[in-house]
Amino acid sequence: MFQISHNKTQNTLEVKHSNKKLCAKINLKDGASLQELTLNANQIIKDLAPLKYKNTYASSILFPFANRIKDGEYKFEGKTYKFDINEPANNNALHGLVFNKTFNVVSTKATENEANIVLLYSENEKHPAFPYTYNIIIAYTFTSTTVSLNVTIKNTSSNTFPFTLGWHPYFSSKNLYQSNISFNSLEKIELDDRNITSGVTPAIETDFNIKNKTLDDCWILNSDEIIFKTPSYKLQFNSTAEQNFLQIYTPPTPNTIAIEPTTGVSNSFNNQIGLQLLEPNKDYNITWTIFIDKLLLNKTLKLIV
Repeated sequence: MFQISHNKTQNTLEVKHSNKKLCAKINLKDGASLQELTLNANQIIKDLAPLKYKNTYASSILFPFANRIKDGEYKFEGKTYKFDINEPANNNALHGLVFNKTFNVVSTKATENEANIVLLYSENEKHPAFPYTYNIIIAYTFTSTTVSLNVTIKNTSSNTFPFTLGWHPYFSSKNLYQSNISFNSLEKIELDDRNITSGVTPAIETDFNIKNKTLDDCWILNSDEIIFKTPSYKLQFNSTAEQNFLQIYTPPTPNTIAIEPTTGVSNSFNNQIGLQLLEPNKDYNITWTIFIDKLLLNKTLKLIV
């Protein structure tokens, strides 16, 4: 049986199953980020301490833009806007506006087979760089071997706004050197020395052993499927978005890798790669799903979203 508890002191939600194969922790005050996750008895998301959340953005929802905006500045409908610079070393705006917002619990439901959590953040004040109001509804669904994250963005303002969306989870491997990642892509995003998109180049490696690679790279995906293999488990990502991008980052933490599905790339508010528009009173909806399989069991991996 699944159980959901609310730690009001830390403002976190904890999800557990009596079979001990699933446990998860969601930090409501840090953008409803999934800070810990065990699937099928494998701990795949861990607390990154001593690294701080404000520096890692671990499992944060990235909205209204994923990744970076050069100098924090963009133009939309003839006006120039400027976000605060929160990556001062490169003079970029980074990862949007909701990663540090507090989400409220709308509903929770625990059954024998799954746990469902619905969370809400309502932005009613117009940000100087993003003068719109909106609601973000996050729905987590857990089973012993899967987690799905459904995000709904609703434009509650009277004007159309631009946006991209992303998710920033870090995954743990017993041995990242012996781990592998594969996906379907023909094009890779070229990045300058500030990690800003500078062009597009043919994708050469799309199925590779991580070994001692240092990664902070982005690809345009031809399929929503991403496979991450470690010595102890196999992880599959799927997305319901029409256009998908993949950012991979290796942080200064052993055996940890960020696998970030997004709907746009760095500086998308200026280069329009993946940029979408959401009209007043309209919704945008996406679901990211993760399925885990223990390699030692030699099961056939199959997931239909």
